[in-house]
Amino acid sequence: MEPGNGTRPAAGVVEPVAAATDLLPEPDSEATEHPNEAAQRPLPPPDALPREGVAAPRLLEALDAMRRADADWEGGRTWSMVYYAGPEHHALMREATGKYLAANALNPMAFKSLKRMEQDVVRMSLRLLNAPREASGILTAGGTESILLAVKAYRDYARRRWPWILRPEIVAPSTVHVAFDKAAHYFGLRIRYVEVDEQFRAIPERVERAIGRNTILVVASAPQYPHGSVDPIAEIGAIAERRGVPFHVDACVGGFMLPWLERLGVQLPVFDFRVPGVTSMSADVHKYGYAPKGASVILYRSMRHMRHQFFISTDWSGGIYASPGVLGSRPGGPIAAAWASLLSLGEEGFLRLTESAWETAQRLRRGIEQIDELRLLGAPHSTIVTYGARDEAISMFAVADELERRGWSVDRQQRPASIHLT
Repeated sequence: MEPGNGTRPAAGVVEPVAAATDLLPEPDSEATEHPNEAAQRPLPPPDALPREGVAAPRLLEALDAMRRADADWEGGRTWSMVYYAGPEHHALMREATGKYLAANALNPMAFKSLKRMEQDVVRMSLRLLNAPREASGILTAGGTESILLAVKAYRDYARRRWPWILRPEIVAPSTVHVAFDKAAHYFGLRIRYVEVDEQFRAIPERVERAIGRNTILVVASAPQYPHGSVDPIAEIGAIAERRGVPFHVDACVGGFMLPWLERLGVQLPVFDFRVPGVTSMSADVHKYGYAPKGASVILYRSMRHMRHQFFISTDWSGGIYASPGVLGSRPGGPIAAAWASLLSLGEEGFLRLTESAWETAQRLRRGIEQIDELRLLGAPHSTIVTYGARDEAISMFAVADELERRGWSVDRQQRPASIHLT
């Protein structure tokens, strides 16, 4: 990468990498610790299966070697992607996942324990986000699936309620997560983006003006990912309720963080089901719920909208098929680990971790404010800290390149150019 250009390989593009063989020392021809000859042979190139299987020690050695090029999340050098609650919690997550490594939540009658754990996680999430008793939801594989399901549910709900709408639209602030753009692309919807204010929060009056005869859903964030600002959920919820339009709050990054910040006394705008107009929320357990990747929840105020999320087929020769989400087979490990994570930390654990993250974010803000050339972006509503340059002549991508040269992994953002720290 040339310094300052801020480019990354496009998603799905495979760059040339060294074969696993290149990352390992050449096997000692005189070594006797591997009686199996196959274990002594170099690992095969990645485009072909080996004639004979490779011994487990060699494979594990290759994995360790390849990991050396990854970001150092264990050393605290990553500012996104990894949410680490310490070595003891990490060990528990590994063991909980391992116990359900082969389990499949596709059939809840075969794996009743997974069904129970999913229900427990959903109930705890609903309680945390102040949902009414009749609320419900499911566990998904991540925030993107949760968002895809919400958009799919509201599209199908709209087809029944407003069948004359031929070009359904979503109204959302420009800072909403890109997964909504993906969902609109997948499901044939259009997003009408509205501008945000100087703190990158949605402007309620502009949201209302954007609502039209084709609007089937309004979306806001708590907080939005790029700058950590919580949109004015109460005001937008009142607009959505008055206009009779469903309102989804994306709390994928904040669902398991904002409730604890509130308890710690941080002043925040109301963001959850306490707002009557909120009809659904998404929240990632694998972010500030400290579960391994592959765990999010999509929650609905009632089955009125959620029932449109499901897919059911009664004509397949393989039998009746019903699926609540995008996936068919659903790995049991992430479900078990999400359940174990929430119960092992409890309220005290979450308060401790949230307080530590908040204090760190505040220290970062104070430090950045003392650098004349930099400015903070967004409202201090979360443990996300984003900063840019006061002078456009300063390249924030060059700053990010220098940080990475020194071993820090940071997110580069645009409009405006900035660096994101979670």
